[in-house]
Amino acid sequence: MENKIKFTDEDGMEVEFTVIEQTKINGKNYLLVAEEDESDEDETIAYILKDVSGEQDAEALYEMVEDDMELDSVSKIFEELLGEDEALV
Repeated sequence: MENKIKFTDEDGMEVEFTVIEQTKINGKNYLLVAEEDESDEDETIAYILKDVSGEQDAEALYEMVEDDMELDSVSKIFEELLGEDEALV
């Protein structure tokens, strides 16, 4: 069974992602998610989301990782988790 999550982008548009993998680094939860490109079924766009929820939040709140150093380090961890066959581009 595939895990799906809904994400609201900065324009208020709701996007549905498939969760590929998840990990916890330094007490923060990260998700590797994918969005299928409807114009090309063979192409998948992947993103890394970070849990920014507070203890008082009833639901998890995620934001896209945009910091280049953080993105690079978390990407490497996901590549190790997935193995070389599914390396991130």
